[in-house]
Amino acid sequence: MIEYIKGELTQLTPTEAVLETAGVGYLLKISVNTYGALEGKKEAKLLVHEVIREDAQTLYGFAGERERTLFRQLIGVSGVGAGTAVVILSGFTVQELEAVISGGDTRALKNVKGIGAKTAERIIVDLRDKIKPIDSALLVSTPASAQVFEEASGALVMLGYTAAQTRKVLKKLFDESPTLKVEEAIRKALAMM
Repeated sequence: MIEYIKGELTQLTPTEAVLETAGVGYLLKISVNTYGALEGKKEAKLLVHEVIREDAQTLYGFAGERERTLFRQLIGVSGVGAGTAVVILSGFTVQELEAVISGGDTRALKNVKGIGAKTAERIIVDLRDKIKPIDSALLVSTPASAQVFEEASGALVMLGYTAAQTRKVLKKLFDESPTLKVEEAIRKALAMM
């Protein structure tokens, strides 16, 4: 299983990215959100979800762990394939989709191309308890800071701290210094906890 691909970004469209590493170009299907995070970059690192079937091997790329996790949760819902999950993720930011699911907003989901009433209801029923929306006051504004914020938050959660606790501390750190690196953010957050 491929965890991530890091390399030169040789092609980028709103639905696909090609990352070249070690002389091999990998085509990854992406959401519009990931496209926005990659736009203007020459090099990138994308987290990967690999789908292998008899007739095809497809790689899906994600700029952040939350988006990949949400993708995996969506494809776990009966009737939602990988292509549909990417369309859903392209229609909402991760935070918006989490709010839609946790709030039970079937109408918003039905507005996504290819999602009917039954599928929208199934997504909400299956994922509502798995999704915990993040307080918008704890969000970081710039995409680069958001990625560092997510990586630092994930590392702190793996060290045993609660997600709410880590996000609150990291939000304070990033408000004071938005250009923190992951290592610095983790070190400073640990000192504050």
